[in-house]
Amino acid sequence: MLRNRWKQVLAAIGVAALVASAAQAKTEIEVQYPLGFIFDKVFAEIKAEFEKLHPDVQVTYRPAYKEYEDAAQTALRQAIVKQLPDVSFQAINLQRLFVDRGIAGDLSPMIAKEKDWKGQGFSDAMMALGNFNGKQYGMAFAVSTPIIYFNEDLVAKAGGDPNNFPNTWEGIFALSRKVEALGNDTVGLYHSWTITGNWLWQALVFSYGGTMMSGDEKKVAFDGPGGRNAIGLMGRMLKEGKMPNLAHEAARQAFFAGKMGIWTESTSLLRVADEGVGGKFKWRTAVFPVPGPDAKLPTGGNAALMFATTPEKQKAAWEYMKFATGAEGATVMVKGTGYMPPNALPANDPKLLKPFYETRPNHLTSLKQQPYMTAWYAFPGENSLKIIAVIKDHLQSVVDGSTAPETALAAMSKDVQALLPK
Repeated sequence: MLRNRWKQVLAAIGVAALVASAAQAKTEIEVQYPLGFIFDKVFAEIKAEFEKLHPDVQVTYRPAYKEYEDAAQTALRQAIVKQLPDVSFQAINLQRLFVDRGIAGDLSPMIAKEKDWKGQGFSDAMMALGNFNGKQYGMAFAVSTPIIYFNEDLVAKAGGDPNNFPNTWEGIFALSRKVEALGNDTVGLYHSWTITGNWLWQALVFSYGGTMMSGDEKKVAFDGPGGRNAIGLMGRMLKEGKMPNLAHEAARQAFFAGKMGIWTESTSLLRVADEGVGGKFKWRTAVFPVPGPDAKLPTGGNAALMFATTPEKQKAAWEYMKFATGAEGATVMVKGTGYMPPNALPANDPKLLKPFYETRPNHLTSLKQQPYMTAWYAFPGENSLKIIAVIKDHLQSVVDGSTAPETALAAMSKDVQALLPK
């Protein structure tokens, strides 16, 4: 009996050793993403599904970056002290910061080893959002365009037709004035101009056919016709559209409370809006006006970058990035937010997103704007984040009425030019 007892003990020790060995064999990767109020639930589900398929990898999330500029600044500080996560989700327009500094890893060799890469749903258009100098650094994860949210009840009460929402700024301003005239602190229109990285400033400039910079990236170009129309439109939003000077969060809460008629925003807040409104009133979305020739709209959102440096971590990080930006990860992300899928497969797949889109017309609005999508511009050089702050300050002076639109544009152009690489 004693011999059998020892056999049992030795067997138990062997099992424990195997379990410990398996646990040690797991590769842990650290991941950091922005905008927790939008993405926390999404990334939790992605982690759970990914780890089912890859039991040898453990995903650990760091606390979410507050927003996109914070994400970039935090990661740049982490790079200095060598405490970067293995995967970082950064704004599409701020990827360039990490490419130019040699922080982001080149994914091209990993992609070259993949079988039927395009067949996995990774289209040239989406891959281009993370391609710099012919090399792939970023994998688009959440993709958006600006759209219009409107309160059907307020629009109808003001005499508008929710089924025929105006598609011009002139029509929107006229409707906004009627909504504002309803009184009781009702806001007719709010344009979310403070969205990170001057995204909606770019949207206005691009919608008039303008550009941020000259082709050689030496000179500011948003002071041309497109920019002049754009800054003029912001002035008109205040005068003709009766737009108040509100903080972004205050504007969002006003819409959720049923106190705002028309709200320009990102598709990213569709799920947040569903929860915020909570059935208190009917609302829907409409396309963003594109009044100019050669009109475009900047592609917002974020992309996954690889910061891992050891082969073991890089291998695990690559599998995670493929899953998060692939068909299954994209399905989880779309259902949990309002962004468009970065992957070409799930939208028409009856097992993935096709049934979802068939019952959620608000999510289709952004898809209608795909022909207008263009790159969210990233300013060159070391001062990219400073340029973003400068543009925001000048736009604030227009919105608060302290500076005439034309004067603000001239000052903005001069200040941005001074921050560009010499």
